[in-house]
Amino acid sequence: MKIRHTQIEDIPGIEEIYSHARTMMAATGNLHQWVDGYPQPSLIEDDIKKQISYVCEIDSRIEAVFVLLREGDSDYNRIFDGQWRNDDPYVAIHRVASAGNVAGLTGAIFDWCEKICPNIRIDTHRDNRIMQRVLTKNGFTYCGLIYLKSGAERLAYQRVGKK
Repeated sequence: MKIRHTQIEDIPGIEEIYSHARTMMAATGNLHQWVDGYPQPSLIEDDIKKQISYVCEIDSRIEAVFVLLREGDSDYNRIFDGQWRNDDPYVAIHRVASAGNVAGLTGAIFDWCEKICPNIRIDTHRDNRIMQRVLTKNGFTYCGLIYLKSGAERLAYQRVGKK
């Protein structure tokens, strides 16, 4: 598996992966996350221009996509009904999605990100039970609630690796 920065020419494949993810979310009872075509092509392109979007390739095929914020995320400045495991510098992962062809890709993404920074934060929708299980399986601890700039509530998780 190879992880690399996303390129503009990757957008059609990424849109297919996000479409697959939206279909899977809806089929598993997560009807309110990533609605109305989110993430839109303009957001994907913006992520690419900011060099925060990454893809996972296997045999030259894009199998997963994610966003990595190396400077953290201001949405995580306040946490409710809990607390972060520490206040150390961290990376934030967003918009993780897989084509659904290869098991274990999300765990591989987390491990790759941990090499950049052992302190990882991520959030997910309350109805995204699949991601909640994936996070727990991959060593993340539920820490509390955060609210996005839009006001939407998310469950906040953190994984603290070895330094």
